[in-house]
Amino acid sequence: MAFAMSMNFVDVVVSDSLKHYYVNGKRMGYQFDIRLSYYRGHFLSVIDAFGIKVDDFEVPTQNIKFCINGKEFSLCEFDKCYIEFWQVIEPATIRVFYPGGLPDGEHKIDVTLMFRSPYMPIGPDHQYMPVDSCGSKTLPITD
Repeated sequence: MAFAMSMNFVDVVVSDSLKHYYVNGKRMGYQFDIRLSYYRGHFLSVIDAFGIKVDDFEVPTQNIKFCINGKEFSLCEFDKCYIEFWQVIEPATIRVFYPGGLPDGEHKIDVTLMFRSPYMPIGPDHQYMPVDSCGSKTLPITD
């Protein structure tokens, strides 16, 4: 297994942020906020792995939108987001398409977020320090 640096400065999943989202009055899914657990911000293009599990169910990547700076991105767009900067103090909103939404109650959210630190080379051939910014939290769903 490869080494990854982990610096837990904040909880990745933001407390009290899990809620349903609506389109034209219809419940189309849910959303929650996450923070980068690191001491500085990074461009979205350095994200190498991103995934969500809710109640131990892996959310399909095509159902996830990453919302930041007033914009919405699909996960497959990260490698092209080399000018989209995620400030360390600004949460990103994760929006999951899930018609009907989640049932009432608490839900366990697991976030996998691995990125490379572009200013920390660790080897030849453009290898950079991998950083683990994963996190989990159980939150109640609200409207």
